[in-house]
Amino acid sequence: MRFNLLCLALLAAACSPPPARTPEGRPLPAPVPRLPIGIEAVSLLGDTLRAIELDYDTRVAYDVRLAEAVRAVQAAPHDPDAIIWLGRRTAYLGRFREAIAVLSRGAEQFPEDARFLRHRGHRYITVREFARAIADLDRAAQLTAGDPDQVEPDGLPNARGVPASSLQSNIWYHLGLARYLGGDFTGAASAWSAGLRGAPTVDMTVATTYWLVLAQRRAGREAEARALLEAIRPQMDIVENTTYHRLLLHFAGAPFTADDPASTLDRATLGYGLGAWALLNGDTGTARTSFERVRAGGNWPAFGYIAAEAELARLDPRRP
Repeated sequence: MRFNLLCLALLAAACSPPPARTPEGRPLPAPVPRLPIGIEAVSLLGDTLRAIELDYDTRVAYDVRLAEAVRAVQAAPHDPDAIIWLGRRTAYLGRFREAIAVLSRGAEQFPEDARFLRHRGHRYITVREFARAIADLDRAAQLTAGDPDQVEPDGLPNARGVPASSLQSNIWYHLGLARYLGGDFTGAASAWSAGLRGAPTVDMTVATTYWLVLAQRRAGREAEARALLEAIRPQMDIVENTTYHRLLLHFAGAPFTADDPASTLDRATLGYGLGAWALLNGDTGTARTSFERVRAGGNWPAFGYIAAEAELARLDPRRP
């Protein structure tokens, strides 16, 4: 199901946004040149990445929701909520470049609305443009500083149908990821520490703690990492982030059962976490094997996959 002429015009207007700059005013690197049709990104290892084929039922459901988002923009072309949902629904179908274009248009219309930068920053991470993600998320953090936090509605509701995160916790979470993936472990720890202080749910606390433990260890802060693990209990009221919780318990010394999660997302999360922990404990061979297994799984938009890709690039910088 494709956009009608109105929405295509919306996208076209955003395909060449003005040169982005960091919060300090420095110009960012030029965007990735226009990619061939069907290619969403180039991996950190040189692979061309195409939208992942969804199963039939999922694709039909996502198409229906995208059509609803298109109609909402038609009815209210200057409604920021409608534009945000159009961008989010486009991304769920794996059309990340189109989603970035939609969100760029919204960011131009509503420069003080941090939500556009939060979501565009997420999708810049997906397409491996970390510097642009950091610029967006830094600016989003500035825009929301001192404001009351707000619940962020889920595009893909969890089993309880209750949102597990908020705008500001997601800004800090994704800012930490962009910095971590780019190798700035100290900066990542700073962002995740800020996010942890305002985490609105147990799920967000667990997810943020997981990445923060890894960042603190990578930054050489062993005592801080241990203190974080002491706050994790076997019994916690977790809805979504059970794999992060499982990894944290393993980091704290609990025996690990090597069963394979059902979803490719959880497999990427688990594989990266086990590999990262092995790397931190000096077992580079096990780490590399785990990262390669994640890469072979194919779920390239997953954060665990991107992190495994970044580790492989760091382990062998000469690799294409």
